[in-house]
Amino acid sequence: MNAQLQPTGSAYFITKETESNERRTLAVLVDNEPGVLARVIGLFSGRGYNIDSLTVSETEHEKHLSRITIVTSGTAHILEQLKHQLERIVPVHRVVDLSIIADQRGHDRPMERELALVKVRGRGDNRVEALRLAEAFRAQVIDANTEHFIFEITGRVSKIEQFIAIMTPLGLVEVCRTGVAAMNRGPEGM
Repeated sequence: MNAQLQPTGSAYFITKETESNERRTLAVLVDNEPGVLARVIGLFSGRGYNIDSLTVSETEHEKHLSRITIVTSGTAHILEQLKHQLERIVPVHRVVDLSIIADQRGHDRPMERELALVKVRGRGDNRVEALRLAEAFRAQVIDANTEHFIFEITGRVSKIEQFIAIMTPLGLVEVCRTGVAAMNRGPEGM
């Protein structure tokens, strides 16, 4: 067996040595009904692929449609297979690879944002420094007392990661993240 191949029972891990993993953002429009999310997630977990970020919300109330945004990684070939398999799940209406469309339009990535709530415990100098850094990151204080802050921060995933990293030594207690919300630039819809 080739040393480059991962030993597994799944054929999805057999890839050419030259293929590298790509990070992709998929938007999936589905009927808002019980069990749909489980089927979509099951497609990934059943093939041994991780979902890095997952957000779901009803976006068209009158039609009872929800939008699932999935961030995952894999080879281009495998991601294309997953996209086609998602399209065959009932009741999936549409699957769009936002990363591919962004690239075709000359953009690095689709517009992606995340929201995080970050709780930081601190007194004295650490408290002052946490407030100063939060202001630099445009994080809002949404709860505070003499012992802690809860900050709300929105932005790119890299901004959220950086904010969490700098709050860690200042007394980071807890983090809650929404996951990535994404869409492409331009006047066209999904």
